[in-house]
Amino acid sequence: MTHIDFLDATLRDGQQSLWGMRMQAGMAAPVAPLIDRTGYSVIDVAASSFMEVLIKYKRENPWQGLDLIKSKIRRTPIRGGMRSNACISFGTTPDALMDAWMRQLNEHGVRSFWIYDVLFNIDKMARLAKVAKEYGSEVSGTILFALSPIHTDEYYADKARKISAIPEVDTILFYDTAGVLDLDRLRTIIPTLLANSNGKPIEFHSNNLMGMSGMAYCEAAKLGVTVLHTCVRSMSNGPSTPSIESMVRNVELMGFEHSIDESLLKPVSDHFERVGKAAGHLVNQFAEYDLFSVQHQIPGGMTGTLKAQLEQYGMTDRLGEVLTETAQVRRELGYPIMATPFSQLVGIQAVLNIVTNERYSVVPDEVVQYAARFYGEPPAPIDANVMDHIMAAPRAAEIFANPPEQPTIEELRRRFGTTNDDDLILAALVPESDLAAMRAAGPIKQDFPLASPEIEQVRSLLAAVNLPYLRVATEAMDVTLRRNA
Repeated sequence: MTHIDFLDATLRDGQQSLWGMRMQAGMAAPVAPLIDRTGYSVIDVAASSFMEVLIKYKRENPWQGLDLIKSKIRRTPIRGGMRSNACISFGTTPDALMDAWMRQLNEHGVRSFWIYDVLFNIDKMARLAKVAKEYGSEVSGTILFALSPIHTDEYYADKARKISAIPEVDTILFYDTAGVLDLDRLRTIIPTLLANSNGKPIEFHSNNLMGMSGMAYCEAAKLGVTVLHTCVRSMSNGPSTPSIESMVRNVELMGFEHSIDESLLKPVSDHFERVGKAAGHLVNQFAEYDLFSVQHQIPGGMTGTLKAQLEQYGMTDRLGEVLTETAQVRRELGYPIMATPFSQLVGIQAVLNIVTNERYSVVPDEVVQYAARFYGEPPAPIDANVMDHIMAAPRAAEIFANPPEQPTIEELRRRFGTTNDDDLILAALVPESDLAAMRAAGPIKQDFPLASPEIEQVRSLLAAVNLPYLRVATEAMDVTLRRNA
């Protein structure tokens, strides 16, 4: 009987998709030992974007947070995500800093990695895989899926052959960020990947934006996929993955074996439901089938970003126009796969095209860098007229004339005045003002209220006063309480 392994994505993709990467280590620490004992093959935890968000918005030291989580997870390997040519930001990162980032994650106990490159710079993926193997870590080479005239089964067969030929790659991760794979395409592309992956196992990750990912997981398992990525129920579905609860039931009904202790799922899910509600984050999501998603292929987390950008201009009612424009910009830029950084670059260009009422009158530097091939080779040629607009941007000539530098690690250490690579990575990628605010905030929080700030305020008042009648009125609430006689 075939055994299906499950990777837990609750602490990484679940919270990225639903909480905007705002999950602090202390929010997860109470149930991390339960997750560790559940029977997952790997627990996905770390990503570079999390570090930036935690520092800027939560004033939390991400290295300390990672150490806290690792101290609670002792049985199961924890995973980190690596974009091959960038740590933080939508730009590129020097190779030496990427290598340092890989080594520091290993130093902090990460022992499994998924390495991806949206434009498939295979040489950079291979270099990072070799660094990971210095520590004996598992490496999953990632193939990101997209629908376009370019991204055929033959296209993906070529990528699978090249990535699986890297000796340090252990598995192939097939990743559908927009959840647009239907059964017909699944039944051709999964056998294609299996036939071209040198016998290496296939993992499957699909964000359930269209409500089809659970069905896709079932079909993929029938076709030979042996690792499925899931989250606990409260952190699943919608822009996140299918739930572990539903998929365990599904694989059992299909006659597969698994190693999941189902008795540990509910307390973990209940915990994140309470913490998420208290913090004002999304939980218990779902998604309806929407063909429009096939056109724009925007990942779930990016939709919220587009809404926030439109809100700055008082134009939230024009989200539909932006999504339509996003699909057109993607075509014109050569069908980049809609994953970081290109989901953001395409989305931001679409917003600018709408709010300025003149397409490509404003072109961000990052779009110019994409056109200059600094990220790699676009899947298809950029539309000639659009390329003219890009080259007319005020900084286009300067950007084209100055490709990304490649300093050595010694040069970077001298530049930032540190020999501690934890500090170097943060100093190189996050503004000093944010780092100073993080340091001033003190040690990371290890406990969080499981109710809203308003409820906590009322509780404190009740504990402090002994009155038969109490009214609390603020801008946020108006509460009246009477004690029983």
